[in-house]
Amino acid sequence: MTPALLAVAAAGGSAGKAAAAQVGSHAPSTPGLFGAFVALALVVALIFALAWLLRRLPGGGFRPAEGLKLVASLPLGAKERVVVVDVGGRQLLLGVTAGGIRTLHELAEPLPQAAAPKLPDLKQLPNFAQLLAQKLRKDR
Repeated sequence: MTPALLAVAAAGGSAGKAAAAQVGSHAPSTPGLFGAFVALALVVALIFALAWLLRRLPGGGFRPAEGLKLVASLPLGAKERVVVVDVGGRQLLLGVTAGGIRTLHELAEPLPQAAAPKLPDLKQLPNFAQLLAQKLRKDR
């Protein structure tokens, strides 16, 4: 033992215990369950406040613009595409590139609406296990 520890031990156990109690007494205590709920409530309130602010800002929010609808789109390259946009009943053919957007043509007649793709009847599809067995037999 070091001489300082021997001196503390010789002075008496009660003085050493009091010094040890004073060392940890000024440490902050961990927040309790109430503090955790308050912090959670503050975070949730902040989320709702930011959502309200986003709706109030012009151009903010996720609502589509009235009178403006994307009818069709065709990619031509990595950053180039041709789109047909319906604006107030008029359909415009637009060229979209990384450098900007240009009006290519105004359509005299609106494009016909494409029918929803018809899904095949699942009962008419062949069984996967049968197809796999046939394929394995052909490979041999």
